Amino acid sequence: MTDAPPRLYLVAPEGADPEALMAPLEAALATGLVACLRLPAGADEAACRAMVNRVMPSCHSADVPLVVTDRPGLVAPLGLDGVHLEMLDESIKKIREAIGSDAIIGATGGTGRHRAMTLAEAGADYVTLGPISPDGSAAEGLAGDDLFSWWAEMIETPVVAEGNVDLATAARLKETADFLVPDPALVWSDPATMLVKFAKAIA
Repeated sequence: MTDAPPRLYLVAPEGADPEALMAPLEAALATGLVACLRLPAGADEAACRAMVNRVMPSCHSADVPLVVTDRPGLVAPLGLDGVHLEMLDESIKKIREAIGSDAIIGATGGTGRHRAMTLAEAGADYVTLGPISPDGSAAEGLAGDDLFSWWAEMIETPVVAEGNVDLATAARLKETADFLVPDPALVWSDPATMLVKFAKAIA
């Protein structure tokens, strides 16, 4: 964890149409506040390929890494920057050997320490924790603020807060999270406005 404010990591809406996504994506990228964009796995590989091919030029023109969920086999062929492991039960070591040392490998850590630590120790470049408790207290199925404080103190691997991240949550976690995923329901409705609001909340 550094002294710098966390950066904003966007996750594209599940099932989004590539063409319909372009206008809000361009607005988001134009703010200069996007650190990374993650695409869902898509209904099938063809749908995922179509989405990647449509949005990648804009992301790379803005110098924003583009990663895809659970499809490591597309990283090299499509020139993606990496993969995020959400449901895929495959070893990080094997994926690293397949896609190379320069590619990003992120992974969903959930709400507990053990799984998240295991992913970090296996070589994930970042681990997500969440969904986040709305009031910051630990609860069943939710990550409390104390989990992020512990991670910032004990673990070097960057941590991403994802799930239920509104402006108040972002402000609470600005000292302990390396990246924040603003709630897609909030940010994609008006990316230019909402990203600026999130940036102010974590400044």
